[in-house]
Amino acid sequence: MIRFLLFLALLWVPASAWSEAASPTAGDESRVRARSLGLALGAYPTGTVNAITDVPGVTVGHRTLISGDGKLVPGKGPVRTGVTVVIPRDDVWRKKVPAGSFVLNGTGEMTGLAWVEESGFLEYPIALTNTLNLPRVANGVMSWMIARYPGIGIRDDTLTPVIAECDDSRLNDVQGRHVSETDVIKALDGASGGPVAEGTVGAGTGMVSYGFKGGIGTSSRVVPSAAGGYTVGVLVNTNSGRRDELMMGGVPVGKLYGNDKAASIGAEGSIIVVVATDAPLDARQLKRLAKRAALGLARTGSTARHGSGDFILAFSTGNVIPHYPKERTFPFTAFADTHLNPLFAATVEATQEAILNALTMATTVVGRDGHKAEAIDLTRVREILKTFRSP
Repeated sequence: MIRFLLFLALLWVPASAWSEAASPTAGDESRVRARSLGLALGAYPTGTVNAITDVPGVTVGHRTLISGDGKLVPGKGPVRTGVTVVIPRDDVWRKKVPAGSFVLNGTGEMTGLAWVEESGFLEYPIALTNTLNLPRVANGVMSWMIARYPGIGIRDDTLTPVIAECDDSRLNDVQGRHVSETDVIKALDGASGGPVAEGTVGAGTGMVSYGFKGGIGTSSRVVPSAAGGYTVGVLVNTNSGRRDELMMGGVPVGKLYGNDKAASIGAEGSIIVVVATDAPLDARQLKRLAKRAALGLARTGSTARHGSGDFILAFSTGNVIPHYPKERTFPFTAFADTHLNPLFAATVEATQEAILNALTMATTVVGRDGHKAEAIDLTRVREILKTFRSP
């Protein structure tokens, strides 16, 4: 029976999500996305697959690395880590997307933001990984880009890739920097649209959030046709928050869940939020959108603690910025600020749900030195929700 369930689980998760050495953690109850618990998660409907990939042209790839058990041997393992990539559109180097960013609390790193802030656009994929793996992942992105655009650094411009990190050292041999250039390239080559694997996958493999196993989560919203019918999609790698802070759809689940010795794990961690939309926004407006993602984070209980790195990057596929335009001007659709409110609300809602999806989809992981990050007990959450709503 266990083998049969494992087989079904592997069928559901895209092949790009797992490395050869990776396997799901056994013993967890069947995982479901947050809205399946009946949570109140906003007013706007989701996109087709309720993921960042509902924004046309956006693709996501994962590479998950799980190997070894027991005592930490620095540089060798155990390994509980990976990389997740978001590609804004095909040929983003020559067809750049407007972009803007917001740093809520800066105890962390997202490389390349200086150029995004200066230029107002994004011209390569975004990669998420662990803290010490950041340089190797940057090398992987550069190698992948150079293979596609051989003129980079010769007759073409150079690049400063956008790589964002969260610390997975409680579960992972972070000194080993186990995500290789090859892993990054495989994640990029395997990036696709459609459903996105969540929880203990890719960059989220070793992450802990609100005292539970965290990781990758995603969600989307579609604004009404009267407001343009645009889509906003969000992907997060969540690795922060105290258990007693956790709010799920307005319910103080963290306080009602009860504390144990693992409750404070990850309290000074970080979160990376990537926001995508097909609304034709410019860089200034996207920075405003990125700020609203912080409100979605707050809805889940976060206070952006002193040791947290909360980095948000937003981009739009609704306009194209050409690589080296021959003419002095090029077409660019301007969006009126007075019509931004539905997009702000959609961003808040999608960010909140993406974070909760990361929690409800994550599976229990035992990492280095026997450190254990328990998946949130969904049966217990259902009981809390039922009791809280009872008259």
